[in-house]
Amino acid sequence: MDFSNSLLLWYLGNKRDLPWRNTTDPYPIWLSEIMLQQTRVAQGLPYFLAFMKAFPTVLDLAKADEEQILKLWQGLGYYSRARNMHKTAQIIAFELGGNFPNNYNNLIQLKGIGEYTAAAIASFAFNEVVPVVDGNVFRVLSRYFNVATDIASSGAKKEFTALAKELIPNDNPALFNQAIMEFGALQCVPKNPNCESCIFNSSCAALQKKKVAELPVKSKKVKVTNRYLNYLVFLDNDNNTIISKRIEKGIWHNLYEFPVIEAESELNFETLLNSIQNRYSEHEISSITAYNNQQIIHKLSHQKLHINFYKVVVSKKISNGIPLNSLRNFPFPIVIFNFIEKYSI
Repeated sequence: MDFSNSLLLWYLGNKRDLPWRNTTDPYPIWLSEIMLQQTRVAQGLPYFLAFMKAFPTVLDLAKADEEQILKLWQGLGYYSRARNMHKTAQIIAFELGGNFPNNYNNLIQLKGIGEYTAAAIASFAFNEVVPVVDGNVFRVLSRYFNVATDIASSGAKKEFTALAKELIPNDNPALFNQAIMEFGALQCVPKNPNCESCIFNSSCAALQKKKVAELPVKSKKVKVTNRYLNYLVFLDNDNNTIISKRIEKGIWHNLYEFPVIEAESELNFETLLNSIQNRYSEHEISSITAYNNQQIIHKLSHQKLHINFYKVVVSKKISNGIPLNSLRNFPFPIVIFNFIEKYSI
């Protein structure tokens, strides 16, 4: 088909030189695909290089300590990806003899590997004729073929996968999948694409119908929850402080944080003082002062976090405390790590 041939020619002349594209080894391909979920290539590339240096094989990753993995992952977000990646590495290394499943149906059985990732690994590493369908592919196909199906609807994935299957060449599925994703990332971008320079400007249905800005259709909107977090940096005379690992499910699972007082709305300073005094009276608090004058806003996919940090000086030695200068050895959520760096904690 003209679409597929034109797309492949465009890709060969415009593709970015990315390390996971220069191999058919499923390990770096898998690593890159997990990292690039919900993440731009520019942001994910340094993490990929750091992981490949620290864990050159799937066995190295499997044998690593989870805290070491989370520390390297710090700032990439969606930390469940890292935890699932570690578990899958252990399955591959210790149960499958270090060998990745070589087909889509078996890959998708592994933890953290969904339809898109399984298709990507199966085609890029094993040349299986299976199309990848991610946000870029939704956008390219919906615009080129004028498909107004809501991509958030239950049947959208099946419809777009069927369309992609009609287009993918049996003799080179890996190249086609790379090409259509790259085209969506570089040319057919979400906002204000340069349609004048597009190779499909004479055949794209959305362009002919002046519907480029309307496609793809995505009607569902994420409900955002506001959370108010007041972090307490305890300090005794020996410069020891308190941190703990978040063990409950939810955001930042298995990452570290300072003691926190969470509220349903922003607390005034007097109310917060009373809460700290009542909850932590055993520490013999000497003073409480704010680090940040302006509230820190940290946005996640479904949550908007309103964060303040407070220095809590205590006269009593903190039992089981950790030295302040050792904080950088622990994996923290990036917003807390940035605070530690900014204030040289």
